[in-house]
Amino acid sequence: MLEVSEINVFYEAAQALWSVSFKVNEGELVSFIGANGAGKTTTLNTISGILHPKSGSINFFDKRIDNLSPFNVVELGIVHVPEGRHLFPYMTVMENLEVGAFTRNARNKMKDNLEYVLQLFPILKERKDQLAYTLSGGEQQMLAIARGLMEEPKFLMLDEPSLGLAPKLVKLVFETIMKINKERKVTLLLVEQNVRDSLEMADRAYVLEAGKVVLEGKGK
Repeated sequence: MLEVSEINVFYEAAQALWSVSFKVNEGELVSFIGANGAGKTTTLNTISGILHPKSGSINFFDKRIDNLSPFNVVELGIVHVPEGRHLFPYMTVMENLEVGAFTRNARNKMKDNLEYVLQLFPILKERKDQLAYTLSGGEQQMLAIARGLMEEPKFLMLDEPSLGLAPKLVKLVFETIMKINKERKVTLLLVEQNVRDSLEMADRAYVLEAGKVVLEGKGK
């Protein structure tokens, strides 16, 4: 589904990724793990079109995407839920969800997707008229994932969804991720520092260290 081949990515003169290669097959849940500064977020930003590699290629269903703008990447069905949630703080829960249905395809399916995400996260239904910044950290993370699902993703990238959450909420978020992958048949790329849980869930995993892939294999 996604094939990343030998990408080298820079922030001005500083190189952040060194010949990174990996693939994600349709239907898989693949985990990317590594310490802070290993290059995990940079990798997601490059797939999303926020950054562009200096060399190498990224293909999605055999279509070259590494020179596309972010909105063109989204139109292909690639959705990125960033680290830190990046909600619209002074918009309501419902407005944040509606904004998530960005493309024509997603707008056409907005009603069904809204029903699905509110069933997945019932607390958001209760909070639908609240401003996003007034939600708890766990509720904000649920809203960020739900907003991503409103875009009808084929390929969903989640960056540190468990960051800063209480253990009970971490468990809930990971259970939901499994549900999205298995029931909704959404292919997932999960970036996490929570190594044990993310490897337990993953079909396959990659370890990033100092901008390079140093290990790969099955989650177990």
